[in-house]
Amino acid sequence: MSQKTKSGHCLCGAVKVSAVLASNDAGACHCKMCQRWAAGPFVSIPCTPETVFDGQDAITLYPSSDWIERGFCKHCGSPLFARVKSDGSLYLSVGLLDDTEELTLANEIFIDKKPALYSFAEKTNQMTEAEVMAMYASS
Repeated sequence: MSQKTKSGHCLCGAVKVSAVLASNDAGACHCKMCQRWAAGPFVSIPCTPETVFDGQDAITLYPSSDWIERGFCKHCGSPLFARVKSDGSLYLSVGLLDDTEELTLANEIFIDKKPALYSFAEKTNQMTEAEVMAMYASS
C-alpha cells in the first residue's frame, strides 16, 4: 500500500490529526485497560512517524504500563492513540478519522481477555495476552 494521509479530530475538535497510515489494517485490543479507556475494545490503525497532531497543548499522556502510553484530549476525553514506548509505534484511534472507508479490521490482540458480550464478524489474525507481551513488553 502506498502511504495514505487521512484527517480527523477529537470530539471537541481541540486536537486535529493528519495521519499517515502505515497500513489499511485496523486492529482491536481487548485488554482490560483498553476496555476501561475506550468503553470497549480500542480499535486503532498503525501510523507512521510522519503523523502530525495539531493542538499538542490539548493532548495529555498517560503511561498506562511499562511499555505503552496513551494519549487523550484533556478537554473532551477522546482517546487519541496508544504509543509503544520502546520504539514509538503509534496506533491511532480509528474513531478520530473523518473517512474509514478503505480500512479493514484485520487484527485482534488480547483475544483471551475479550468479554463474551461481543464478537466481530470479520475473520482476523488473533493474538493472546502472552503472545502480545512476548512481542512488545520485552522490547
